[in-house]
Amino acid sequence: MHKLAKMNTPIFWAEGHPGALNRENWKLEISGLCDKPTILSWADLQNLPQTTVEARLTSVTRWSVGGAWTGVLLSTLLEHVKMQPQCKYLRFWSVGEIYDTSIPLEIALLERSLAAWAFDGELLTEDYGGPLRAFIPYLWGYKSAKSMVKIQLMSYYIPGFWELRGYTDIAEIEAGACRDINDGGVLKRIPAGEVVDFI
Repeated sequence: MHKLAKMNTPIFWAEGHPGALNRENWKLEISGLCDKPTILSWADLQNLPQTTVEARLTSVTRWSVGGAWTGVLLSTLLEHVKMQPQCKYLRFWSVGEIYDTSIPLEIALLERSLAAWAFDGELLTEDYGGPLRAFIPYLWGYKSAKSMVKIQLMSYYIPGFWELRGYTDIAEIEAGACRDINDGGVLKRIPAGEVVDFI
């Protein structure tokens, strides 16, 4: 059983669980405002420089789980495709292209913004957004699109799946009560901004 499952980390797919996905045949398309639009295979992704960051995924439904997330920095992907200077936003699409969400370039360039495929050394399952998910610990979890198949580099913002349904576009994490999944779901308090620790 995956460690995230052992900790009873909630599973939630707004657009419906995708079922089993083929990791070895996974592809990530990067297009839009770049000089070298590309489609990266699973092997291509594994051959890019890998990064592991200690950080928390924090849901707007008020739970947070922390650990070591491994993948490739979004900044590395942007360098790989030669991002153009007009790019101001990244738009992520999940498998099936029903779910999308966008983040500002300045958030994408931060040191813990990843295209992630592992948590605490275990490959992510479909339940938790595998084979590949956006991981943006600075914002509410709905910006960390699961089972990501496409990144579009854009000059303007487009509200995504949840944003069109009333969630905030900026997705800033707000202070308040939050369940610590690493501590059995105990209700604690978080400050505003990226959750580094509880208060």
